[in-house]
Formats: sequence, structure tokens, C-alpha cells
Amino acid sequence: MLNEVRKIMRINDKLFTYELPTKLVYGRGAVARTGEEVAALGATTVLIATDSGVQKAGLLPPVVESLERAGIKVVVYDKVLADSGVDIVNEATQLAKANQCDLIVGIGGGSSMDTAKAVALMVNNSGSIMDYVGMDKFKNDPLPVVAIPTTAGTGSEVTVWAVINDRENHVKTGIGSTKLMSRVAICDPELTISLPPRATAATGMDALTHAIESYVNTATQPISEAMAEKSIKLIADNLRLAVANGENVEARDGMLMGSLLAALAFNETRLGIAHAWSQPLAAYYPIPHGVANAILLPNVMEFNLIGNPKKFARIAELIGEQIQGLSLMDAAQKAVDGVRKLMSDIDIPFHFQEVTTIDEKMIPKIAEDAMQSGNNLVNPHRPDINDLIAICKKSL
Repeated sequence: MLNEVRKIMRINDKLFTYELPTKLVYGRGAVARTGEEVAALGATTVLIATDSGVQKAGLLPPVVESLERAGIKVVVYDKVLADSGVDIVNEATQLAKANQCDLIVGIGGGSSMDTAKAVALMVNNSGSIMDYVGMDKFKNDPLPVVAIPTTAGTGSEVTVWAVINDRENHVKTGIGSTKLMSRVAICDPELTISLPPRATAATGMDALTHAIESYVNTATQPISEAMAEKSIKLIADNLRLAVANGENVEARDGMLMGSLLAALAFNETRLGIAHAWSQPLAAYYPIPHGVANAILLPNVMEFNLIGNPKKFARIAELIGEQIQGLSLMDAAQKAVDGVRKLMSDIDIPFHFQEVTTIDEKMIPKIAEDAMQSGNNLVNPHRPDINDLIAICKKSL
């Protein structure tokens, strides 16, 4: 009898780990805690990595004031661009070294936070940031990082990844390690209020893609599943509201928490085909990351339905679709329908040609790059290169 029980248990038993070295400080007004949290880490001089949009929105002064009240010297680098590149990392690293910074603060969207992580790594390591592509490739520990998101999308404040775009070689890729994760993530929904509707929509769809791809992939586990489910529900309930009225703080709060939970989910599971495609695509064409994921998402979901129909039927429920009386596959299809309705409501394009012009002759080449992504290995419906090409062409 005991052996039979063990066999039953082993069917659903999956060895997994969950690691979170990041302290979360969450809530309205949390940004005022920045100086206190940085001081507790023993820092005396910090480099802030951010972008001009954060400066113009007036989001930087509260951070600087909090740090200076704590007796910490502040150096600001505000030249981060979307899809942070090698040159930006080099320039910011030199500034950090010249001022003997002992901690890096990233405030902004994913590009600013990823830049902060990359600079933290490069201050203590030689060569180029592209020498460290992959997992745990560096020798010396990075400087500590404090991450402050001003968008609800990438979740970089709690992930192992710093995504960097090498424009010269058409490579957008990630440097990963738990040692790159921020020591503290300060998540203040009020910092996302000034985000324009179009950016709110795009970053929100990025977060939804994170949650869905983590939830249905083959690396899913109980902790990530719980967070992904909550994330999908929060985004479905709040994204339309946040786009319609950016000053709706409750909706902003729901979106920031939804983005955070999605990142905590995929950080341990990886993602799927949408992200396998969107990264190399952005290395060739100027498509915002969230928009690329959104355009790909419904077509990727349709491809994946047969790989995990129960999960997709559950997604349909979470986003408010009625599935009672439907077959399993019809219920799963409702998840795709629901995502398309959401995209329509928040004015997200359905095709790449609405954003930029993609040369069809380039698709096989970019598909070869996409096939190198580890996200394909955990996708619920394992793709070959022809599948990737077909999904991209359907998204044109």
C-alpha cells in the first residue's frame, strides 16, 4: 500500500527551487524609503541609472532627496534609451567608476533597471558586457542594486536578467544570475501614474505575456502557478482602467502588483515562443518590447493550445470569458479570444505592419536567432523553425 501511495505522489512530484534574494518594499509612497534602504546596505555613493522621461516626469527628485537626507552622495546618469545598448552600459560604468560608486540605483522601465544591473556587474568585472551573455558567466560579484520601477511591465526589479541590445551585431540578449538581482525593489504605484496610455498598454501586455507564458510552460511549478494566476486576474481587471485613466491609483496599484507577480513567476520558469521571437526581432527592427509580445501573443497562444488546453481554459476564466458548457478545446480558445478583446480595447496593434515595415526575406534569419532561445525548450508545444516562421508571418 505504501509503495502505491509513493507512486501516486511521484506522478505529481516535481523537484523545483525558488530563490528570491530581493527585499520587496511595496506600496503608495514607498519611494520615500529609498535613502533608508540604501543606507542599510552600507552605501555611501550611488549612481542612478535612468532616462530623460523619468527626469521630465518629475520622478527623480523624490529619490535624490531621500538619498541625500540619508547622507548619501548621488551621481545621475539619465541617458538610458529604450532597449539599452552596449555603449550606454560602457558610458554609465565609466561614470560610476570615476565617482567610486558603491551601489547602483535603477529607476524607470526595464531598460533603466537592466542598465543598472549591467553597470553593477561591469564596475567589478573587465571586458564588455556582451562577454557575460548567459547565466553566471562573470567572476566578481556585482555592486548591489536597488531597483525602482516606473512602469508595470518588465518586472526587472525582481528578475535575474539584464537584457542588453548589441545594435551593431543585431543581438538582443540577456545576462543572468541571482547575483544580479536587486537587493531591494521599491515598488510605488504612484510612480506609474504619469505613464502615457500607449506605454501603459504596451507594458501591461508585456506583463500579461510574462504571466501567460510562465503559467502554461513545462517548467511551471506550484509557486509560480499561483503568482501567474493572480497576475493574469489583476491585469485583466485593471489594464483597461489604467489605460483609460492614468490617475486611477487603484488600477495602477493592480497593474504594478500584476507585473511584479508575473516577474516572480517567470523568473523561475522562463517564458515561451513570444519572448523567443520578440528579443531577436527587436535587434533588427524598432518595435517596443511590449508591443512585439502583444502582437505575437494571441498567435502563439493558438499554436500552444494543444500543449496545455486545461491551463488555457483556466486563463479564459481568469480574464472573464464564459466557458460553461464548452468542450475543453473550445474553452481554451476563449483565452485567445479574450486576449484579442483586451488588445482591441486598449488600442494595441494586431500586426507588425501597423508599427514598422518588416522585410519578409529577413524572417528565416531572425527565426534562426529565435530558435536559439531557451524559452523554446519550455514552451508547451515544442516548435521547429518552420513553426516560428509561420507564427511571425501570421503576425505581419
